Amino acid sequence: MMFNKICIIGVGLIGGSIALAARKNKLCSNIVGFGRPKSRDNLIYAQTQGIIDSYYFDMDAAVQDADCIIIATPVGTTEAVLAQLKDYWSDTAVYTDVGSTKASVVEAAEKVFGFIPANFVPAHPIAGAEQSGAQAAISDLFLDKRLIITPTKVTSPGSLGLIQDFWQQIGALVSIMDIQHHDAVLAATSHLPHVLAYALVDLLARKDEQNEIFKYAAGGFKDFTRIASSDPGMWLDICLANKNEIIKLIHQLQGEMENIAQMLEKNDSQQLFHIFSNAKNARQRFLNFYEK
Repeated sequence: MMFNKICIIGVGLIGGSIALAARKNKLCSNIVGFGRPKSRDNLIYAQTQGIIDSYYFDMDAAVQDADCIIIATPVGTTEAVLAQLKDYWSDTAVYTDVGSTKASVVEAAEKVFGFIPANFVPAHPIAGAEQSGAQAAISDLFLDKRLIITPTKVTSPGSLGLIQDFWQQIGALVSIMDIQHHDAVLAATSHLPHVLAYALVDLLARKDEQNEIFKYAAGGFKDFTRIASSDPGMWLDICLANKNEIIKLIHQLQGEMENIAQMLEKNDSQQLFHIFSNAKNARQRFLNFYEK
């Protein structure tokens, strides 16, 4: 086994799935969860279903003797969680997170500690679902899914190696990436699409004819807007944490939409067809790559 005790802070979809995957692959003998009292029902469910062995509302008790601590709470809570961990930080344990933005996580660590601990390894599993909570956890959520580790300049090779090995053993495809590059890439591939889905559904929901719009919406609308069913609170945190990268993309998209509007006004079918064809071909290249 890699670890004797894993402490998961935030036993939701991601945290719970990590616990199940670690147990399934025999990577740990004891898995505990930490949460707030208002999450008691969720933690009780996680324990009764064997996702975790026990749970705590006290950070000191939760992390005692843990050799791996995983922060699986929304990115907006990272600073508060690190502040709670600070008094119990152990040089013999490895710490990591699963946040969808990495610059904000590193900034939170610097703010809390005054430096970035060498045994803190920022990471981001590219996996998820619209559902949340321990009830949504599954043991193979990360199987053959991308996992990006964004080590800092001071991350110790030993800590990095442990986290990389851990994710590989639960089936993830691990990549190492620069923090800023990670945030730019995820803004384009994940964060902006969520903003677009939320914006479109909100626009249509405020129209007078909304009932008719939704009544006659076809499968394409359902597919395109699926991610608007994601947890609004979680995505609020993500968008605020990575707002600079998202804003740049929104401005670029506004320019693209304005160009298309002008083409429509001019009946410029050739240019419109060119854009549509380029997009279709680009998506096919993505599908070919994704299916490898």
